[in-house]
Amino acid sequence: MRISTAQMFTQNTSSILQKQSEAAKLLEQLSSGKKVNTAGDDPVASLGIDNLNQQQALVDQFLKNIDYGKNHLGIAESKLGSAEELVTTLRENILRGVNGGLSDSERQMIADEMRGSLEELLNVANTRDESGNFMFSGFKTDTEPFAFDSSGNMVYSGDSGVRDAMVSRGIAVGTNIPGDTAFMKVPNALGDYAVNYLSTQTGSFTVQSAAISNPATHVEETYTFNFIDNGAGGVNLEVRDSGNALVSTVNNFDASNPVSFNGIEVKLSGKPAAGDSFTMAPQDEESIFNTINKAIALIEDDTRINSPAGISELAQLLNNTDSGLKQLSIARSVAGNNLKSLESYAGRHAEEQVVNTSALSLLEDLDYASAITEFEKQQLALNAVSNVFSRVGSVSLFDYL
Repeated sequence: MRISTAQMFTQNTSSILQKQSEAAKLLEQLSSGKKVNTAGDDPVASLGIDNLNQQQALVDQFLKNIDYGKNHLGIAESKLGSAEELVTTLRENILRGVNGGLSDSERQMIADEMRGSLEELLNVANTRDESGNFMFSGFKTDTEPFAFDSSGNMVYSGDSGVRDAMVSRGIAVGTNIPGDTAFMKVPNALGDYAVNYLSTQTGSFTVQSAAISNPATHVEETYTFNFIDNGAGGVNLEVRDSGNALVSTVNNFDASNPVSFNGIEVKLSGKPAAGDSFTMAPQDEESIFNTINKAIALIEDDTRINSPAGISELAQLLNNTDSGLKQLSIARSVAGNNLKSLESYAGRHAEEQVVNTSALSLLEDLDYASAITEFEKQQLALNAVSNVFSRVGSVSLFDYL
């Protein structure tokens, strides 16, 4: 068998180039610290690495969303806690203000203090976040949510939107508390109707509840309750609608028995006097701001504050204040529960990151000791091939003639 000079050169050149390529590949691995730099290095491992990197990127985004939610919910929970404290103080001041031993000036001082607390409560409700967005305005973050109108009634300019953040695959958690939920939609403590006590009231009575008992037969109206002398030391009750049409009559009225008509049940306590009257209109919700405003107006009215009508109105205002406190507490609990949920998901994602990082390390991290040993072997082989090639290439038949 004969080997031509050209064939010998080709084989030796290919061998050198192969050894150089293998050495360069090892050098690249040593430089990057990874044993898989391209899909050609290990197609199966490369696919696994790509999948793990995608999972890590998704987990990183979830954690960013969680950090955003925790920040905003933390502020909301803190501000709602401040609102609870303010409303609790306002309730205490309402009770102070109805002390019959106070002078007019002392009562006015209490009312002024309450106005200051109400202004603080308004500032809490109009809190902005670090980006200047309103915290309690729902989706309308660039709109100031709360303001009193010219009549002194609170107007909510936000909406009921809850801004959700994706915190895991298919899982979204609300990152805000809409202002109407926390401050405006306070359930009426009486039920479905609000009562207006008239200044002509002389008897001592209060409405305990006024609620819809049968929605199928309910007729929504503004009703007037008139108590009429029955000639026997007691009173009869007439209930009339807004057109003064007679709706119901109760002879020998007894406050221990509820009054039922048009799908409504009304419970009273105390003893109304002949000539007393009150009206009630549909209203199942009341804002905490309006309740406090009415309480301040009552305290400032020296004539009404200690009258039978004022005392009855006070009972209703205190009940609505308690309802407002409960509503704030519920909203704060929602924020707290969402915070707890976010912390739980953050912990799970942190564990997932550790698992993914470990799996990535197994697939792509280089064993430096083995790689350096292999690199030295490749260098030794390359040098050997090169030396042999240079020696053989320089041999000539004429050297032996």
